[in-house]
Amino acid sequence: MDPITAAAAAGVALVVKGVLESAAQEAGRSGWSGGARIIERVRARFRDDTAAEGALERVEQSPEDEAAQAQLQRTLLAHMLRDPDFEADIRRIVDETVAAQGGKAQVNAALIKNAQVFNEKVEIQGDWNIS
Repeated sequence: MDPITAAAAAGVALVVKGVLESAAQEAGRSGWSGGARIIERVRARFRDDTAAEGALERVEQSPEDEAAQAQLQRTLLAHMLRDPDFEADIRRIVDETVAAQGGKAQVNAALIKNAQVFNEKVEIQGDWNIS
């Protein structure tokens, strides 16, 4: 997955997280700020784009709907590709949210189950058994 697509996927994950936390009234928790910030930034960018606003609204109404998430990701990616400043904003919000969680990103497997992941080299030392 290329970096901009990964950023779009992470952005959608934060939107979903923000919607779910808002619904659960967890706005006081530290993770909420990233979700709220990205929702507001995306909403501002999508203003006057009826299709994009609709994609965001579908996720807000049904955050676990995978088809709605996929549509929002495509829409978000398209806007990121057209506007480098918007792309930078989304990446910054994602990076700041990850940093606020102690540098540990929480990955929702349901959101990326069809994603192709490329990892860096893995080094293992000591005894290692595979069963």
